[in-house]
Amino acid sequence: MEQTFDTVLDGQERARRGARAAEAARRLAGEDIAAVALTWVDVSGITRTKTVPVGRLEHAATWGVGMSPVFDVFLLDDSIVSGRYAGGPVGDLRLHPDLDRLVPLAALPGWAHAPADRYAQDGAAHPLDARALLRRETGRLAAGGWAARTAFEIEWAVSATPDEFTPACHGPAYGMTRVSELAGYLRALLIALDRTGVSVEQLHPEYAAGQYEVSVAAEDPVGAADTAVLVRETIRAVTLEHGMHASFSPKVVAGSVGNGAHVHLSLWREDTGDGPANAMAGGPGPCGMTDAGQAFAAGILDRLPALLAIGAPAAASYLRLVPSHWAGAFACWGLENREAALRFVTGAEGERDHAANLEVKCFDGAANPYLALAALLAAGRAGLDAGLTLPDPVEVDPAGLSGEERAARGVRPLPVSLAEAVAVFEEDAILRDALGEAVTDTVAAVRRGEVALFDGAAPEEIAAATRWRH
Repeated sequence: MEQTFDTVLDGQERARRGARAAEAARRLAGEDIAAVALTWVDVSGITRTKTVPVGRLEHAATWGVGMSPVFDVFLLDDSIVSGRYAGGPVGDLRLHPDLDRLVPLAALPGWAHAPADRYAQDGAAHPLDARALLRRETGRLAAGGWAARTAFEIEWAVSATPDEFTPACHGPAYGMTRVSELAGYLRALLIALDRTGVSVEQLHPEYAAGQYEVSVAAEDPVGAADTAVLVRETIRAVTLEHGMHASFSPKVVAGSVGNGAHVHLSLWREDTGDGPANAMAGGPGPCGMTDAGQAFAAGILDRLPALLAIGAPAAASYLRLVPSHWAGAFACWGLENREAALRFVTGAEGERDHAANLEVKCFDGAANPYLALAALLAAGRAGLDAGLTLPDPVEVDPAGLSGEERAARGVRPLPVSLAEAVAVFEEDAILRDALGEAVTDTVAAVRRGEVALFDGAAPEEIAAATRWRH
């Protein structure tokens, strides 16, 4: 990346960025690009934007684009709460495009996209900037000689109508019929993603009505979060172009299966003589993990109840997070166990040295991907520092075990409501220290705001209010 977490935008750095942006603007203008969308993701998980004409890109890179800090405490319905560190009409931030991630949007001809870093007017990184926070957590891992490779699976449901959800296809779950029904749409989507520089590994129909999933190649954590935003906005644009509507909500229709945003992570040792080595394979630990890989996984498992306030951050998340729906409703791990919140994936025999990874199944598309990865890395790093070990893997659906059996095996049900999750999150000293007081307080304030927003609401009301927001 072009800066570290602690980079201050002094005169020399501003001049360097301006020169790069001027060159990029000339290139984009030659490709008939008229505008650049600068995006960030708020605490509620909604991608917000300010856009600039290509001719203003140099100014934006040098001096930033003004933005109110109040967006940090927007709820999903655009109402506003207040925390100790955010809220109210006073103040200003500056959005600076990350020129390393500047790319034309194949799905929106004439437009380009750049994720934005948020700075104060004096050029210091803003304490609530989730991208900077994720860079910091990546740097903390690197200080110990470690790196993470990460990716999000994106699930979405396609509707033929913009208000009520009407599935745009009717084939069976995972059926080729669904591909045939929307073949032109899916082809257009794959072409747009490829032309935008996204490396797609697979795309397939999913379980729920009208639902699909796309998996992309693993990257460094900041790159993976950037790609998650880019993939989602590409899906949204292509879907609209085809006269349909995409929902990424954790619960599109009450009573049906929801959309997840599963996170894949692997831990890599960077300072080996033979090149980077995957700590999730080739070791003496469970399922071939190294001791470090096991400790990293155990750190995440240990903090899963608190992590839900970031990874399953909406009231609708808890309509999805139910047992026996492959959502990962229990804090346990298992080898290829799709009912465990933490699934261990080895990959096929012969590719495990680079394919083995952890899948966090309890996270969903309402999450801010930068915050989600920062919190997961912090939890994994705490496990590394403490040398944690994993309990025995769970090889069955934990919902089928009795309460006594689950207690004996250390299997805990995850929080069943957003209120329960945020209460656990606020008490977690490890996450508070890693994320910082400003982020912790603001996350809690926004979550409590959503709890109040949907107090007494029926599942159908929550699903309807959330359906098109993320």
